[in-house]
Amino acid sequence: MAEPAAATSSSSLKRTPLHALHVSLGGKMVPFAGYEMPVQYAPGVLREHLHTRAAAGLFDVSHMGQVALVPKSGTAVDAAAALERLVPQDIIGIPAGRQRYAQFTTAEGGIRDDLMVANFGEHLVLVVNAACKDADIQLLRDGLSDVCEVQPLIDRALLALQGPKAVSVLAKFCADAGAMRFMDSGPRMVDGIACYVSRSGYTGEDGYEISVPADKAEQLAEALLSDKDVLPIGLGARDSLRLEAGLCLYGHDIDTTTTPVEAALEWSVQKIRRSGGARAGGFPGAAKILPQFDAGAARRRVGLRPEGRAPVREGATLFATADASEPVGKVTSGGFGPTLNAPIAMGYVPTALAALDTQLFADVRGQRLPLRVAATPFVPNTYKR
Repeated sequence: MAEPAAATSSSSLKRTPLHALHVSLGGKMVPFAGYEMPVQYAPGVLREHLHTRAAAGLFDVSHMGQVALVPKSGTAVDAAAALERLVPQDIIGIPAGRQRYAQFTTAEGGIRDDLMVANFGEHLVLVVNAACKDADIQLLRDGLSDVCEVQPLIDRALLALQGPKAVSVLAKFCADAGAMRFMDSGPRMVDGIACYVSRSGYTGEDGYEISVPADKAEQLAEALLSDKDVLPIGLGARDSLRLEAGLCLYGHDIDTTTTPVEAALEWSVQKIRRSGGARAGGFPGAAKILPQFDAGAARRRVGLRPEGRAPVREGATLFATADASEPVGKVTSGGFGPTLNAPIAMGYVPTALAALDTQLFADVRGQRLPLRVAATPFVPNTYKR
């Protein structure tokens, strides 16, 4: 997810299948990754954020790209093996009915995009970022067409139902909802509609992502919103929720200049793809990324807790001392954490300054504000494992 681009002409923006519903619900529409999307509704970002933490919020994430990788052989493991040419994760090892977080990497070791990969038994389904989806589809076609049919799922919408009451809400419409574990994924019937459902999300809360045929999206959204525990939630609260959860935002916390190790995403690269593993390497940038698992990287993404009440925003320069002349890092995401009632941020610093509780200083409008390196997630996650 990237920040809204306010300069974009509204006439050139795409619309999701739920656009009319957003307008009818009073959504404040803004340009976002080439789409016209709701940044908030009447309650406002703060109340929408806290409602998602306390009950359940419904997000429209239909701008994201959904892609099926269908193996020409008819054997899903062939599609998984092919995808491992482009990502450092163990895709072959994803069991049917499960999904895994992954990254497309560049030849220089940077992150081209991050994505989710689900094994549907006979084929794989990928969800990629909106701003990158056209480039990702071309990457897949260029790299995997010898083995797979790359099929963009352009006739589907994507909803995210997030929060502690998401399971009780969805269970009224989907018999299997309660039995699903975190990262389970596959076809499910929801309110009589053939959907793809995963128990996952971008808020740190328990919840689900529901891929639904575009012509049924408004029907399903209205059914979910009819529950008293569910409110529509905009992009503003989505961003503050993911920041509290310590989750990376592509184009901000991760991009083509950051490796998975620098980004503190080592957990996402399974040992079988690392040096000494049975399928080590074989992905773009392996020569740079793999040595970092043993030797470390020169810099690291860390959580940051400002010591005052003033938020430290993206782009703020970081210094080792209050009077240092040379910066040591930069804030990549920052704002106010409503759950914590305090400012929080993430950024990159030299590994030598990445230890918890290390004091740093951020330049905010010419003032050096103190902050400390902090553990993430800032708010403990509630995934149902």
